[in-house]
Amino acid sequence: MAAEVARRMRVVEGDITLLDADAIVNAANSSLLGGGGVDGAIHHAAGPGLLEECRLIGGCPPGEARITGGHRLRARWVIHTVGPVWRGGSRGERDVLASCYRSSLAVAEQHGIKTVAFPCISTGAYGYPKAAACDVAVETVAEWLAEHELPQTVTFCCFDEEDAELYRERLDRLRAELGRKEASA
Repeated sequence: MAAEVARRMRVVEGDITLLDADAIVNAANSSLLGGGGVDGAIHHAAGPGLLEECRLIGGCPPGEARITGGHRLRARWVIHTVGPVWRGGSRGERDVLASCYRSSLAVAEQHGIKTVAFPCISTGAYGYPKAAACDVAVETVAEWLAEHELPQTVTFCCFDEEDAELYRERLDRLRAELGRKEASA
């Protein structure tokens, strides 16, 4: 089972708006009305229909997720989640970030979505340390996949090589950890 979990996760470097996945996750702000970074890129690529649909939702609190259509994106769906602003790590940031991943995966499962791509949530303007955010992402997704059939595949889409390397290294460590657990079972 552990090897199966590891096989269901992958890392790519590139522009999440160009991915051919059932759903991409948007690292949104709580208004869901667009912003900078990946949020702005997704809104720009999806076109004005995404903004119109987001207005109808009425926002999203940190740690939760909402879904819209993909509009002009290759992805059929956009799952919007609001990550925590880093304030030193003692104000529940880790729990909120983990909740972003769990909530997004739960929304994907509810909609029968088989393939999901995540950006690096909260590591841009929100200031979450990249390595720590990567650990939360990989651990949380692995825990979810161990207990759920959907989504079948999760992609961590990193905009630059530095982030992609962090995720590759973390997935390699996860595979080693899971291998040791299977060997000792």
